[in-house]
Amino acid sequence: MRFSEIRRLYKIVRVHLHYGLDEMLPKNKLTRWPHVMRRGLFWLKNKHANKEDGSRLRLALQDLGPVWIKFGQMLSTRRDLFPDDIADQLALLQDQVQPFDSELAKQEIEKALGGPVEKWFDDFNMTPLASASIAQVHTARLRENGREVVLKVIRPDILPVIQSDIKLMYRMARVISRFLPEARRLRPVEVVREYEKTLINELDLLREAANAIQMRRNFDNNPILYVPEVFSDFGHKNLMVSERIYGIGVSDIDGLTKNGTNLKLLAERGVEIFFTQVFRDSFFHADMHPGNLFVSYDNPDDPTWIGLDCGIVGTLNREDKRYLAENLLAFFNRDYRKVAELHVDSGWVPSDTNVDEFEFAIRTVCEPIFEKPLGEISFGHVLVNLFSTARQFNMEVQPQLVLLEKTLLYVEGLGRQLYPQLDLWETAKPFLEDWMSRQVGPQAVLNAIKEKAPFWAETLPELPELVYDSLRQGKMVSQRMDDMYQAFIDGRRQQNRVRFLLGVGASLLLTAAILYTNHVETLPELAGVSALGAWLFAWRAANK
Repeated sequence: MRFSEIRRLYKIVRVHLHYGLDEMLPKNKLTRWPHVMRRGLFWLKNKHANKEDGSRLRLALQDLGPVWIKFGQMLSTRRDLFPDDIADQLALLQDQVQPFDSELAKQEIEKALGGPVEKWFDDFNMTPLASASIAQVHTARLRENGREVVLKVIRPDILPVIQSDIKLMYRMARVISRFLPEARRLRPVEVVREYEKTLINELDLLREAANAIQMRRNFDNNPILYVPEVFSDFGHKNLMVSERIYGIGVSDIDGLTKNGTNLKLLAERGVEIFFTQVFRDSFFHADMHPGNLFVSYDNPDDPTWIGLDCGIVGTLNREDKRYLAENLLAFFNRDYRKVAELHVDSGWVPSDTNVDEFEFAIRTVCEPIFEKPLGEISFGHVLVNLFSTARQFNMEVQPQLVLLEKTLLYVEGLGRQLYPQLDLWETAKPFLEDWMSRQVGPQAVLNAIKEKAPFWAETLPELPELVYDSLRQGKMVSQRMDDMYQAFIDGRRQQNRVRFLLGVGASLLLTAAILYTNHVETLPELAGVSALGAWLFAWRAANK
């Protein structure tokens, strides 16, 4: 382990102990050694003993930087796993992280624009509207038309901090893979690599702008989701300018209720948006924490989601979508046999897995969760149980689905906050059944014909010429095959002739040696010359 990694690891331990996070660990056999080790670091005292647990946890994650803040953002959506005081504090990590200096932010913006802010914007507000782990946001107005906009600027010098933590995560992942063989199926190095790619991509605001434009186009004229307009003329790697929106934070249940929002429909539409992005578009928002989601004030009976911060998006290929949909439908239909078979067919578990035992294990985990409202079950707990099942059958983690799994946890957390009675399964099942019917039923054939029709219409006039060219090429290929076969036959004949002459020469040479040892006159010399002649003919035949 390098010195820089040791130093970073020490800082992580120091921050945890300075905020007294070790005191939040329960006292049992599993945590006995951490408590013993903590006493060995007697010089690292808890400096925030007067603060609440949630506040200490939030401040510690904030001090450690963006990698840890992202982790806290994810935890903030799981109010089923944490008490309200901790969840409320973690929620502040979504858009109320300690901002960096506004003068420095303005300098970064002007460097990206190539001139003073006042050249393009009026009413630039030095006080940030929001501040998160990667960037912070300032408000202004476009000088050309007075439209309200927000300017998102990346925190300066953030890349080295991320790279330092990622290196440490790689080191720990390799250690785990090396010394815990059973952890290899979790593919920790591949998971860290996916997380690294996600974080590095989030630092490029040109990529985020492109993602937002794509998602806005996917839901164009669709009332369930609105994505703010991006002003690409001001785009830069560390700056993005987009339309300012006004809405109610999705975690502000009191505000939504006062506005008369239909919370049940809002929660159902959240599930619909997720599955539409995954299965229809193969392009989904993978950072759906409450700080990035708002609800429009307009039409509370027919609510519209507003999605921000498209820095992290996920994609699935056709095979992943098909496999995922079939698995989910099998779960919804309680067809655990098919779930087990799909896992074997896809290679997620070894091919020699006992399907009967695997089916029984899955049924044991999943059967209790059905026919219950979302408020009475926790998908997080189900995942823990499935993890235990996976250990028994050597199931491997699929890194390309890590973002999807995280987003699904976000969706569940939001649904739990908005409408605890929401049945996640019943809301998603009709969508998946409709998607599958369009993939494998008569509708799939019609869609394929519709998709290929323009190409066929363009190609049809050229069909006679294409048929003629195909026949001519077929004839030429056939002639080449005949020529190659004849050349092969001739080559075989030549090789046989060479072997025969070499054999004759060897026989004559052996005969000459026998005659010579028996003191026969003249004949040995004649046999030797004949042998050389046979070899000469063989050499000439081989070089034709």
